[in-house]
Amino acid sequence: MKYLKLVRFQNLAMLALMQILFRYTFMKSATYTELTPTYNFLALSHAQFFLLVLATVCIAAAGYVINDIMDQETDEIAKKRVVGKTISEKAAYNLYVILNVTGVGIGFYLSNAIDKPSFASLFIFTAALLYFYATTLKQIAVLGNIVVAAILSFSILILGLFDLVPSTHEGNAFWQGNKAQMRQVFGILTDYAIFAFIINFLRELVKDVEDTDADYAAGIPTLPVLIGKNRTMKIVFGLSFIPVLLFIYYVNANLAQYSYVLFYALLFIIAPLLIFTIKSWSAKSNKEFKNLSFLLKAVLFFGILSIAVITYATTHHA
Repeated sequence: MKYLKLVRFQNLAMLALMQILFRYTFMKSATYTELTPTYNFLALSHAQFFLLVLATVCIAAAGYVINDIMDQETDEIAKKRVVGKTISEKAAYNLYVILNVTGVGIGFYLSNAIDKPSFASLFIFTAALLYFYATTLKQIAVLGNIVVAAILSFSILILGLFDLVPSTHEGNAFWQGNKAQMRQVFGILTDYAIFAFIINFLRELVKDVEDTDADYAAGIPTLPVLIGKNRTMKIVFGLSFIPVLLFIYYVNANLAQYSYVLFYALLFIIAPLLIFTIKSWSAKSNKEFKNLSFLLKAVLFFGILSIAVITYATTHHA
């Protein structure tokens, strides 16, 4: 259990679920036709796809491990220390190396399997960026939050890079006849990546507010340490209107004809976001900040599930 806590098992499970849902609901449906009822447009086999998920999870887990190794002082103050307490620093470093080697190694294999060897650099870059975040970027207010949010977004885009891009060539007959459709698929992946970025960026800011006292004691200049908790939460309040307005516009422009998609969006995404916006204005205590962070995590989870709801609506709509 201590190792599962170290690698944030729940977050990794949600990451894997997100990728699996996208592939086996939306991407599967988007590349299916009666004439070609197979995954002939998706570049990865089932086994290769699950290796992609494993590689992503391993590198993300390694990021959590190195972050905890570097945050021992802060975590001790916040009373949530794992490395150096229940797990030795040496064991944590060994796990970090094993996870990164596994993730990058799988990345090399998959990149060569789809004849895109240069794509292996994406895994190396992500692993290096997570290390750089834990050791340096975390010390730079806001930039560190942007990096973490961007990495989550990239875990959506990587599906398109490995499963769609390799098939977009002149020799693929399906690609030739469905270029517009496939560009739309990548466009929708990008839309979800943007949504994930915004929600996770807000959550990172709220988590910084929650950890303000520990970060201040450890000398980490996060935004709330520099300008205060109250001002940071006012910024969060203002920024929270962006996903609300964008999501309302997106649903109205693209999905207004599907009644249960509207119901799902209102109940599980827009309503929680509005509750978050309202409560973020007056939040003062760490309990309130923790609840706000959990609310955004729930929005992210239901946002991920929405791809299955939307896929079902669009494929079964008469």
